[in-house]
Amino acid sequence: MENDDASPEADGGTIVDPRRLHEAARVAEALVFASSGPVSGAYIAERLPRGVDMLHVMRELKGLYAGRGVNLVQVGDAWAFRTAPDLSFVIRTDETEVRKLSRAALEVLSIIAYHQPVTRAEIEDIRGVQTSKGTLDVLMEASWVRFRGRRRSPGRPVTFGTTRDFLDHFGLEELRDLPGLDELKGAGLLSGRIPSNFQVPLPLGEDELAEDEDPITQLDLEELGLLTPGGKEDE
Repeated sequence: MENDDASPEADGGTIVDPRRLHEAARVAEALVFASSGPVSGAYIAERLPRGVDMLHVMRELKGLYAGRGVNLVQVGDAWAFRTAPDLSFVIRTDETEVRKLSRAALEVLSIIAYHQPVTRAEIEDIRGVQTSKGTLDVLMEASWVRFRGRRRSPGRPVTFGTTRDFLDHFGLEELRDLPGLDELKGAGLLSGRIPSNFQVPLPLGEDELAEDEDPITQLDLEELGLLTPGGKEDE
C-alpha cells in the first residue's frame, strides 16, 4: 500500500505532503541561519523528515529568498545565507580588513584555481619563477587553498586545490562558475596576443581525484607536519 502522505514531486521523486514539506523547509532554514558558515547538504538531509528531498527543499527556499535582502546561495555541496549582491555596499563591518594578497599570491591562487590538482613544481613551471613557501602559507592560512592529495610520480609530490571557503569568498557555487575566456578578456586579465587555440582549463570537482592522484592520509599529514604522531593537530 502506498503512503497516503506521499505525493509526486516535480523532479520525478516522491515527497511528503505540503505540511511536512513546509516543516522541512523551516528546519533547513533554521539550520542554515544558525550556522556561522556554509552548511553541507548531507548535514541538512540528515535532519529533515524522512522521505523529504533535501535538494527540492533547498531550491524552493532559494527561490523564496531570491528577491530579498538576504539570499540563500549554494557553495559547492553546502548552503549559506548571504547579503544580496546589490546591497553589499550598505553593509558596514568593524572587522579587521583582510590583508591584501600580493601579486605573486594572486598568480598562485589563480593557477591553483584553474589547474587543480596542481603541484608546486607545476605552479612554478606555469609562472616561470620559483614560488616561496610563504606565498602558499598565506593562501592556506586564508583557508582558500588546501592539500588535495599526492601525485603518483617519483617523490609523490603534494597536489593543491581550492576550498569551500574559496568558493564562498568569491561568490561561486562550484568551480565551473570560474570566469571563462571571454570574461577574463573583458576584465583585461588576458592579453590580446594570446594564442588562438588557448583554452581556459576546467578544473576537477572539489572532491574529485585525478587518475594519477591519491588522497591525503593521516600519515601524509604527519609527514607534512600538519598532524603530530597519533593524529592530533599540531598547534
